Amino acid sequence: MEVLRYSAFTKEAWGGNPAGVVLNAKGLSSADMAAIAKEVGYSETAFVLPADGPEFDVRYFSPGIEVPFCGHATIAAAVAYAHRHGVGDLKLRTKAGVIGVRTAVDAAGWCTATLTSVPPRTAGVTDAQIEDLLALLGWEASELDLRLPPRATYAGAWHLVLAAATRSRLARLDYDMPKLTRLMERHGWVTVNLVWRESSTVFHARNPFPTGGVFEDPATGAAAAALGGYLRDRRLIPLPAEVTVLQGHDMGRPSSITVDIPEEPGTGIGITGTAVPI
Repeated sequence: MEVLRYSAFTKEAWGGNPAGVVLNAKGLSSADMAAIAKEVGYSETAFVLPADGPEFDVRYFSPGIEVPFCGHATIAAAVAYAHRHGVGDLKLRTKAGVIGVRTAVDAAGWCTATLTSVPPRTAGVTDAQIEDLLALLGWEASELDLRLPPRATYAGAWHLVLAAATRSRLARLDYDMPKLTRLMERHGWVTVNLVWRESSTVFHARNPFPTGGVFEDPATGAAAAALGGYLRDRRLIPLPAEVTVLQGHDMGRPSSITVDIPEEPGTGIGITGTAVPI
């Protein structure tokens, strides 16, 4: 068994979101995977179980929990597979559903991967839930951009979208990990997706992930896909659209996620990025 290390949504090993990748996890138990992910220490490690042809079962473990789907580890695993076996189409069976992935080499020679999420959906949240979250983050209600109302969003895992009115508010992040973990576990949120809208097609994001034992994720493909579904569901941008999510800059690990949002309701959201070996 070999544990590869790739950083996703970046062209530099010091940027993006690092992920562990095990391309052949055959014979590993759940306990084995959990222990390996904890030892690797990244926000997620993807364990690929070869099946028939270009179809694979994939499981994702953070240092703290198993998650049903992880975008950046999917991009990392797909690029790692392409580096070993060549580019093409893959079908990944995850606990969230079947994810299609296409790898290619762009004009500059970079290997890219594009995943298509499961159908996204959104759900309302209560005033009490938002009040509790704001208190834990140290944010005031007056600091929110209510043109992007808080919603629970899903594209393989649940994320709470909370929009800051200013970039400076987004830049300041401090919270109590155990307390936020308990709140998120109570409501089934895998991350909190804090965003600021620079323009109709450029968003900045930060993703607290205490439920997985990580203070913050520097690039979160699953949350970006869920954000795409939210923007479509709420008709907040002209469709179809290509949106760029910039994440990790406040952590010193800049990343860029391309989000393709089809106009048709219920269709999966496309997430594209590069990945490089660490």
